[in-house]
Amino acid sequence: MEPGSVENLCVVYRSRDFLVVNKHWDVRIDSKAWWETLTLQKQLQHRFPELADPDTCYGFRFCHQLDFSTSGALCVALNKAAAGSAYRCFKDRKVTKAYLALVRGHVQESRMTISYAIGKNSTEGRTHTMCIEGTQGCENPKPSLTELMVLEHGLYAGRTHQLRVHCSALGHPIVGDQTYGQASSQEDQPFRMMLHAFYLRIPTCTECVEACTPDPFVPTLDACWSPHTLVQPLDELVQVLRAAADPDPTEGGPRPCSPSTPLPAPGRPPPTPAKLPETEAQRASCLKWLSEWTLEPDN
Repeated sequence: MEPGSVENLCVVYRSRDFLVVNKHWDVRIDSKAWWETLTLQKQLQHRFPELADPDTCYGFRFCHQLDFSTSGALCVALNKAAAGSAYRCFKDRKVTKAYLALVRGHVQESRMTISYAIGKNSTEGRTHTMCIEGTQGCENPKPSLTELMVLEHGLYAGRTHQLRVHCSALGHPIVGDQTYGQASSQEDQPFRMMLHAFYLRIPTCTECVEACTPDPFVPTLDACWSPHTLVQPLDELVQVLRAAADPDPTEGGPRPCSPSTPLPAPGRPPPTPAKLPETEAQRASCLKWLSEWTLEPDN
């Protein structure tokens, strides 16, 4: 995956209501700052000027977020009704997302569930970051669940932030993560953060938006990465993700990776995180979002 430019936007899914693009690393989704010469918003405007909606703040309705440094699948709704249906899937936790990452050190377990609650860091100089519950300065931690599966072991050059925080808390920070992980030397600084959103499924009421992006962490694309032990084939994991039943929290239905759709690896299925009641502030924020992007707020 070459560095991003205005011209090289990669679309991996398209329908009348949605686009899923393969976002480049080190590219912001949107910005009104004059010095941001490249954003996903500008790539979309260049490629699909006819799809831009002047009634929205940035011209396009982004259904979710990816960090500046993270590459991979990102969904764009092309009208208010589509944005509303995607929003409800995220709100009801019906969305399946899977990431690929290179992490430092060898994770001993082939599969594990990480369930640290995550909150904002109020420590001076770290207010732009998140942290796990119990850390000094951690404010308003909320339940968070990451299911981690080891795919392969190898060497790299000789050696929202939920996944980044969880991996760092385990002692295995993501390679290239300058916020939550520390490189030992200048030579140990890769050209990007090695985190990629490779699979996304949003089961809306009108269509199932599903996209899988190519694995960017292969030796043919990055000569510094040298895998030596295969633990779990990626294509088998993709097949399981695609075959998994969509979660239905309202009816107590199966979640992805539940016993009804086991992953091909040892270990227990992850517990379902408790669903906390929506606060008034969260409710107000949701209604504000819906008033611009969707046809009908939830009443």
